[in-house]
Formats: sequence, C-alpha cells, structure tokens
Amino acid sequence: MLFLDIIDVALFSAYGLVIIGALLAIGFPIYISSKNPASLKNSGIAFGGLLIMFLVGYLISGNEVLPTYIEFGVDAGLSKFIGGMIILVYLLAGIAIGGIIYSEFSKTFKNA
Repeated sequence: MLFLDIIDVALFSAYGLVIIGALLAIGFPIYISSKNPASLKNSGIAFGGLLIMFLVGYLISGNEVLPTYIEFGVDAGLSKFIGGMIILVYLLAGIAIGGIIYSEFSKTFKNA
C-alpha cells in the first residue's frame, strides 16, 4: 500500500509541475512582450495567420459522422471542428517541410 501512495503523490506532483510549467510558458512571454509592445504586433500577425488557416480548414472539412463515432458523442459540429484541426495540422506540417526544403536549398546555392 505504501508503494501505491508514493505513486499517487508522484503523479499529483507531476500534474502540478506540468500545470506550473504551462502557466510559466504562457506567462513569461506575455510579461516580456508587455515591456516591448511593438513585439506584440508580430505575435498578433502570427496568431491571425493561424486563425485564418484554421478557418480555411474548417470551411473545407466535411461533417460526416460514422455510426461508430456517435457512441463517443461526436456530432456533425464536432466532426467539422476535428476535420478543421486536422487540416490545420496538415497545412502547418506542409509549411514546416517547405521551409526546411527552402532553407537547405538556399544554403546550398548561397555557398556555391
């Protein structure tokens, strides 16, 4: 029983540390940016771009619901939201891969 109590304490401690880490990861950039409001403009542009990409993904995603999904509480709206998020992930992955390829080619031709 003592072993299980130690595991419980460790799990709750880990949960607390993850929550504290998440709050600090969100709070410190906001605190630093508040000292330099001009840097918030770039963050706002990036956030706006993410919202636009999600909106595009949401608009082109379908709202089909298979019978097996209904038992998990998935309706047409949630299906469309999930589809939009998946398309957003695909867009961001494509942009990241495209950026890596562009970076490697530009370094190759810059050094040649």
